Amino acid sequence: MKKSKRAKKSNSWKIKQHRDQFVKKSKTLGLRSRAAFKLIELNKKFKFLKNSSYLLDLGSYPGGWSQVASKITTNGKILSIDIKKMESIENVKFLNCDIFDKSTKDKILNFFEGKIDVILSDMAANTTGNKSLDSIRTNQLCSEVINLSSEILKKHGVLISKLFMGEDFLEVKNLAKTRFKNVNFFKPEASRDESKETYLHCKFLNSL
Repeated sequence: MKKSKRAKKSNSWKIKQHRDQFVKKSKTLGLRSRAAFKLIELNKKFKFLKNSSYLLDLGSYPGGWSQVASKITTNGKILSIDIKKMESIENVKFLNCDIFDKSTKDKILNFFEGKIDVILSDMAANTTGNKSLDSIRTNQLCSEVINLSSEILKKHGVLISKLFMGEDFLEVKNLAKTRFKNVNFFKPEASRDESKETYLHCKFLNSL
């Protein structure tokens, strides 16, 4: 019975993917994922991708966001990190490691030779089938990224991070406001209607 439900869910996902205009468009344009359009929309609204930025892409696999960033940030430095192996992208350095390992922060700072301008995170926890639990786990990742950003971002740096509308949304929002002066939320058109995801845009670190 459970196997049958999983098969139906998988088939439903495949049908949605097949009909999805952003999936079709990403294939036509040679983009690695439909998520690339989310970053394009976010940047159109908040204008944080610059030619000479020092940019960190967390949870970068399969590379959709790094691919978009690499077209704009041509005179800066881009570092992408994921526990899944990502195929190389021109002008992007990739580290195959856990973002939250203690040694990773040092690797980031060593690569950029100091603090950075932009942190991108499209990370979501592996799904369990329990939407409430998945939301909590993804928002915990977002909280950890907020904490990390306060240590490695420049004073006027920008953080973009995925989070879900759920019972702990206000907790994450309040954490962001303790770390940043400017906190906004935006759901791109490329996010599916049924998805509870939104994106956090933070700018200007508060003094600790």
